[in-house]
Amino acid sequence: MRIVSLLASATEIVCALGAGEMLVGRSHECDSPEWVRRLPACSAPAFDVSVSSREIDAEVRRRLRSGEPLYHIHGELIRELCADLLITQSHCEVCAVTPGDLERSGACASPARQVALSASSLEEIFQGVLRIARELGLEERGEAVVGCERERLATVREKAARLRRPTVVMVEWTDPLFAMGNWGPELVEIANGELLLGNKGKHSAAIPAEHLRDADPEVLVVAPCGFNLERSLQEQSVLERYPWWCDLQAVRKGRVAFADGNLLFNRSGMTVSQTAEVIAEVLHGISFGERTEGVRWRRIETSAKGDSRRVSVSRA
Repeated sequence: MRIVSLLASATEIVCALGAGEMLVGRSHECDSPEWVRRLPACSAPAFDVSVSSREIDAEVRRRLRSGEPLYHIHGELIRELCADLLITQSHCEVCAVTPGDLERSGACASPARQVALSASSLEEIFQGVLRIARELGLEERGEAVVGCERERLATVREKAARLRRPTVVMVEWTDPLFAMGNWGPELVEIANGELLLGNKGKHSAAIPAEHLRDADPEVLVVAPCGFNLERSLQEQSVLERYPWWCDLQAVRKGRVAFADGNLLFNRSGMTVSQTAEVIAEVLHGISFGERTEGVRWRRIETSAKGDSRRVSVSRA
């Protein structure tokens, strides 16, 4: 079978099922495992995504209103690759290629079967793994992969359950502020945190910035959608513009963590259990094997003068 995966998490799933050799094409966002970068990219952003988070948000909203694409799909390349299976996502029209994007590109003219995954919850993510496994005739392997992920999450829950439960807010975008939803709140619950903003099983949504001020969590995790750790850290200056930023107890106590949203927090595939482990490390200081601080997330602290400064500590 020849697979074109236009969803980073689906690419990870195919590889986790031991079927990576079936992949013949990927999306521009597929980057794990590292070797998939050698596959031809069958999509690209339709606009400059190196601009500020506010400019990205404004352009996304403008394109959604006008019906312009967020992604360019290389339909001719997909047809040349003779794919038997095309994988996209139906959960969100913003974060990755959708069936509608394929239809507009003309790639639907390909005789390949199409699978569109959804991911509003951990259970939907696991069902997506099983669905791909069925498509590939690897049902037993799919059950084993899901079982392993469930066990890993159970280990996080068990290890964190005996520790004090701090209040936490997870931010999925900074300008405007988005409180993390979908499966994110489930991961906080597993890591024994008390989530103050964001709704389990619902799309992440923009909130007035003052909601974060009023929530005043003990721990704040900043993991913007699609941003790696380095890019996430650049959002510190955006948050520091709020006049009340240094008054947040998470800032005063050095409990603000900037994290890799692209690979972990916003990816609905084989990294959800690792994300739960990272959250537990941020909340409680516990680790599961090698520590990830300084590699997948970094903490900022506050000086005596109240100025935020970035602290990069790598102990992994």
